[in-house]
Amino acid sequence: MENVIREVFNEVWKRQKGTEPPPLDADTLLLEIGLDSLGFAIVVTQLDEKLSFDPFSIAQDAYYPQTFGEFVAFYKKYAPKI
Repeated sequence: MENVIREVFNEVWKRQKGTEPPPLDADTLLLEIGLDSLGFAIVVTQLDEKLSFDPFSIAQDAYYPQTFGEFVAFYKKYAPKI
């Protein structure tokens, strides 16, 4: 799942910024990478399409991951159990 999330982040970055995306590791602060709120909304929408779920609509409490690692963990936590 982390690879899919990274791939979507990178695709959105390239379309939004027109440059190579910055490296994303677990400690990368999402607010400091330079993607705006529209970019993040596009990331979440595309992940919903690819993964068939949106953890932000599933979670009962508002949650705002601060790092890439927290973002991935949030998706893993709410991934549908097969």
